[in-house]
Amino acid sequence: MMTPKDLLDTMLGYLGFVVDIEETTNEGGNPTLQIYTEESRRLIGRDGETLEAIQFLLNRLLQAKDKDAEKVIVDCEHYRSMREDRIVQRVRELAERVRITGRSLQLEPMNSYERRLVHNAFKDDPEVATWSPSDSARIKQITLIKRPKKPAPQGTTAP
Repeated sequence: MMTPKDLLDTMLGYLGFVVDIEETTNEGGNPTLQIYTEESRRLIGRDGETLEAIQFLLNRLLQAKDKDAEKVIVDCEHYRSMREDRIVQRVRELAERVRITGRSLQLEPMNSYERRLVHNAFKDDPEVATWSPSDSARIKQITLIKRPKKPAPQGTTAP
């Protein structure tokens, strides 16, 4: 049986890519296949769409052979982690406006993974919180809101 790395190498070979693939494990414990190629921009595609499609196909093929196959993350030259950093940095800049003005700010629609990144980035923030409609809602957007100030504990005076 082919390993996920061998299968990905074969898929990309059929697509005309010359690649070097490194196997690692991400923070969440998922196996990650890091691709290095001269044609990284073509492999990543616009906003990572091609990379997402390749990951989806690889995982479908793996699950067709073994329904309990572990989900494999496919990345190209650390594109995913750099994109995550950019998303969180941009949203932190927008959150600064919420801190200053006190007005809520609705973000552009994001996929579930990106929404989870944003929620996690603000889960411990004392001033800004995130809110999004239930998963059944048609629009998948997050709103940044100013957290209400917590009242001072009894027996102390606020400065």
